[in-house]
Amino acid sequence: MTQQTDSLKIAAQKREGVGSRQSQQLRKEGWLPCVVYDSSGNSFPIQIKRHSFELFLRNREKQNFILDLDVEGEKARKVLLKDTQRNHINDHLLHADFLEVSMTRKLKVSVPVRIVGESIGVTQQEGVMEQQLRAVEVECLPGDIVSEFMLDVTNLAIGDKLCVRDIKADPAKITILTAPEITVASVQLPHIEEEKPAEEAAVEGAVEGAVEGQPAAEGAEAAAAAPAEPGKESKEKGKETKEKGKEGKETAPAEKEKESKEKGKAPKDKKK
Repeated sequence: MTQQTDSLKIAAQKREGVGSRQSQQLRKEGWLPCVVYDSSGNSFPIQIKRHSFELFLRNREKQNFILDLDVEGEKARKVLLKDTQRNHINDHLLHADFLEVSMTRKLKVSVPVRIVGESIGVTQQEGVMEQQLRAVEVECLPGDIVSEFMLDVTNLAIGDKLCVRDIKADPAKITILTAPEITVASVQLPHIEEEKPAEEAAVEGAVEGAVEGQPAAEGAEAAAAAPAEPGKESKEKGKETKEKGKEGKETAPAEKEKESKEKGKAPKDKKK
């Protein structure tokens, strides 16, 4: 199923000044600065009324459509909207690029794919709908461009899928260039997270509790310091023992020498 593109005639004026300052001034006056590119790669600047173009683009910006661009003082041109730029804060249009096309020459464009309907795999089997491809590349004449392809997923059960080959397009007008075997949409079983064993869950809970109780850096310091304390205490005791031993070795000979002198002195006193 396809949806044909819209057609719109839009008035435009040549834009003399270029550059950011001139563009800002145009926006303040309600104009949208634009550039038109022809098939040879040449370009020329124009300006169009921003508000009217915003209204047309509403819900259509990602679609393809042919415009009759009526530039003041020149003949109308057939153009395709190539790109737009928007303000990321207020979403206002800032700039637009158009590609001039020949109605007798084929061109390649990207066409969106939209899925429609409610899959029985989702409504009756509790499956999950997944869209893997949102656009396909096609080749056709400008007048045969479609705004989007629609795929009906109503009959999809769990495990079923629709591929590019299932897109309905008139082969006489449109050639789909994307590989036919690529999946566009499928219904899958819901993703269920496996339960972890009780021991693993308990360990993770303990680790999470420890982390929540103190910052990671402090916990690491505490873990590193904890096993070091007993060894440190042993070293302190060993040091103390060595000091005592050293003190004992130093004082013992001195006391013995003093005692010997006292004993030698005592007999001399008796003789006197």
